[in-house]
Amino acid sequence: MVQRINNFRNVGFISTRISGTDGVSLEIAKWASVLERNALSCFYFSGENDRTPERCMLVEEAHFQHPEILTLTDKCFGTPHRDKEVTKRIHTLRDYLKEKIYKFVDEFDIDLIIPENVLAIPLNIPLALALAEFIAETGIPTIAHHHDFSWERDRFLINCVQDYISWAFPPDLDSIQHVVINSIASKQLSFRKGISNTIIPNVYDFATPPVNNPERAKSLRAEIGLDEDDIFVLQPTRVVPRKWIERSIEIVHLLNLEKPILVISHSADDEGDVYNRRIQEYARNLGVKILSIDKLVNPEHEYSNKDEDKYNIGDVYQSADLVCYPSGYEGFGNAFLEAIYYRRPIVVNRYSIYISDIEPKGFDVITIQGFVTSDTIDRIKEVLYDKDRLRKLTDLNYQLGRRYFSYEVLERHLLRLIDVLNMHCGS
Repeated sequence: MVQRINNFRNVGFISTRISGTDGVSLEIAKWASVLERNALSCFYFSGENDRTPERCMLVEEAHFQHPEILTLTDKCFGTPHRDKEVTKRIHTLRDYLKEKIYKFVDEFDIDLIIPENVLAIPLNIPLALALAEFIAETGIPTIAHHHDFSWERDRFLINCVQDYISWAFPPDLDSIQHVVINSIASKQLSFRKGISNTIIPNVYDFATPPVNNPERAKSLRAEIGLDEDDIFVLQPTRVVPRKWIERSIEIVHLLNLEKPILVISHSADDEGDVYNRRIQEYARNLGVKILSIDKLVNPEHEYSNKDEDKYNIGDVYQSADLVCYPSGYEGFGNAFLEAIYYRRPIVVNRYSIYISDIEPKGFDVITIQGFVTSDTIDRIKEVLYDKDRLRKLTDLNYQLGRRYFSYEVLERHLLRLIDVLNMHCGS
C-alpha cells in the first residue's frame, strides 16, 4: 500500500526502552515496518533507543533502569505502605515526563501514539501516570500495545501503589484502543478492568524468507569453538528465571555431545546476577559449558549501525542445529517464531500461552511438560539425524507461521484499529 492511512501522518512509539533484542523492542520494529509501508512516519520516545537519532527523543528518566526509577520501584513493591516522600517524588517525575511527552508530540507533529507496554507493567510508574494524564488531557488517538500485566508477575502482587496501578495500568480512556498479545491476557483484561481489546499476536515477516548466509554461520561456529560436525544447541533468550534455562542444560547433558555446550544469545543484565550464577553452577555440575554470545550479536534491524565484527540474530539461528525454548512463562513467544522462521527444530515447554494460542495451530515441535525425559532426548535425536524428517518439519512450520503469524496478519488488525480511531476521534 502506498496511500496514507486516512488523516494520520506521524506515529509516536512510547516505551521505557526501544533498543536491542528484547521482545518489546522487536515488536516495535515490526509494527513500524508495517506502518511505514502504509505511508506513515514513525518516531520514538524512550529512555534508551537504537533507532534513527533524528526520529527519536531520548529522556533518561523514562528508562525502567534509571537509578531514580529503580529506587522508586524498590520502595513501591514488597510493602503495603507508601511513604509520603515516595508519593511526592513520583508526582514530581510524572510532571517532568508529561512535559517531555508534550514536547515530543509537538516537535514531531505526532497525531497517533502507540505506548508499548508502559501502560501494562509497572516498571516506571511516573512515566505511565504522565502518559495516562497526557492522553486524558489531549484525547490523542492511541493504540496501547500491552505485552505483560502486573497481575502476571508475582513481584508486583504486594505493593503500596495499587491506586496508581488501578488507574494507569492500563487506563480506561475513550481515545485508547487496547491491544494484547494473547487470548489469556485478553480475557483477564476484560474481567479485571472491563476493558475491551484486540488480540494481535507477535509476528514475523514470513512473506520474505530469510537470507541464507552459510559463511557467517560457519564463522560464528568457529568463533565459539564448534566444528562443522558439532551440535550447536541454542537458548535464544535473556538470562532470567522464567526462561528455565536449567532444562536446556539438562538437554545438552543428556544428548551426550562430544562438546557439551549451550549457547545463550541474549544478555544476563536485566534482572541481576543471582540466576546467572545459579545456572553457571548447575551447568558445571552437569559437565555443560555455557557460552553467552550477547556481546557478539547486533540487533537485526535496518537502522542499527553495521558492525562487520558482530553477527545478527539470523546468523545465530542459522548456525544452530537445535533451539531450546523451555520457558515457564511467556507473554507470547518471539523466540518460537524466530526458530520457525529460520527453519530450525525447537524444543518447547508447554507454557500457558503456547497451549492456548500456538499449539492448536498444528506446529510440529518437540514439547516438554516442565521437565526433560529420555523420550524427549529420543525425539530430539530423531529430528537431528533424520534429514528428511527435519525438512518436512521445518517446511510445515514455516507455512503455518506464514498463515497465522505474518506481517499481513498484523497489518489487517492494525489498519482496522486505525480506521476505528479515525472515526471515533474525528481525525
